[in-house]
Amino acid sequence: WGSGIGRKPILSPQFPIPTPKMVFSVFSVGIVFILWAVVYWLLMQSKAMRSKSGVPDGNILYTDTGTWFPNGEMLVARDVRLVGKPDYLVEQADGSIVPVEVKSGRAPSEPWEGHIFQLAAYCLLVEEKYGVRPEFGIIQYQDHAFAVDYSESLEEDLIDLLTDMRQDQYEYDLDRDHEVWQKCSRCGMNTFCEQRLA
Repeated sequence: WGSGIGRKPILSPQFPIPTPKMVFSVFSVGIVFILWAVVYWLLMQSKAMRSKSGVPDGNILYTDTGTWFPNGEMLVARDVRLVGKPDYLVEQADGSIVPVEVKSGRAPSEPWEGHIFQLAAYCLLVEEKYGVRPEFGIIQYQDHAFAVDYSESLEEDLIDLLTDMRQDQYEYDLDRDHEVWQKCSRCGMNTFCEQRLA
């Protein structure tokens, strides 16, 4: 027994020696899997960003935020001398375009009048640039969104407001028309205004 004579040698399993073609195949499958995982992760990130931003489903035609790649182009309506850069313009499947204005603060019970007019101005600019009249736009606050109909009466009110603003710009002694500290603190003219509250 001890001499080992007459015993069969123990065979180790035979593994094929990997050929370059086999190595390339395994490597290719690994790369494809990694690319698929990256694409999936980017898709999930994109959906999360869209959900967080309040942007509805559709093709983002325009953005002026840091969330996606911003479009530096100003929208222009020459006949009413209006320019603007909406936060988002989303083209929906039916060809309609929805302007979205994102606000950083918490939502009031109803959208602020100034925010409604800002959104209406973007609706007017969309119609001028793309030839498509938006039916509505969205004001997205931090915790709530409002869909605002772009009605004929809202458009008329916007045109009246723009006319009044143009007339007022030539008045030198404009009086403050409110007693709201927060309005003054956020106003672009507060450093020059002698009547500021903030």
